Amino acid sequence: MLTPDVALTFFVASLLLGVAPGPDIIFVLTQSAVHGVNAGIATTFGLLTGLCAHTAAVAMGVAALIQRSALAFTVLKTAGALYLLYLAWLSFRAGYLAVRAQGGSFPGYAVLYRRGIVMNITNPKISLFFLAFLPQFCDPSRGGVALQVMSLGALFMLSTLFVFFIASFLGGRLAVWFNASPRGQVLMHRAAGVVFAGLALALFF
Repeated sequence: MLTPDVALTFFVASLLLGVAPGPDIIFVLTQSAVHGVNAGIATTFGLLTGLCAHTAAVAMGVAALIQRSALAFTVLKTAGALYLLYLAWLSFRAGYLAVRAQGGSFPGYAVLYRRGIVMNITNPKISLFFLAFLPQFCDPSRGGVALQVMSLGALFMLSTLFVFFIASFLGGRLAVWFNASPRGQVLMHRAAGVVFAGLALALFF
């Protein structure tokens, strides 16, 4: 089991990592800025669900297999990049529809939740990051390593939930401002499209 000092140290480190600019927090900010606070929260829960899969993968050693297989890593990375490009296309299309309909197109909270899951699961770098980061706080003398990894993963998700909720509320304030006019909606959708395309290129290369 984790000792209180190890758990606290890991939680603080996770908070700092969560605040640092990265694909996940940018994704949450973008969705909440376009569709409002609740959209950011729905996306956050999707991302956290994806983190559950990565935590389990590390605990079971699957991430180590992905790290050793160049083909598996490339396939997952390519799938993730293509999915982000698809989201970029949807965002640009939504901006075009906003001009014609004088209103934004909201995909629904369930769709945003699924997008968060797919974005995280198709990013093998998260498993590799967990594989490098989580074991640093494990000690076989404290019991089963797999259980410690799962506990650390839960703490990481708790810190992520805290940081991303704040990001959702900040993005929601932008949504109130930009969604007051059709032109503002177009700008936000196009900005989201650029962000998604940039994340796709960063993931792929």
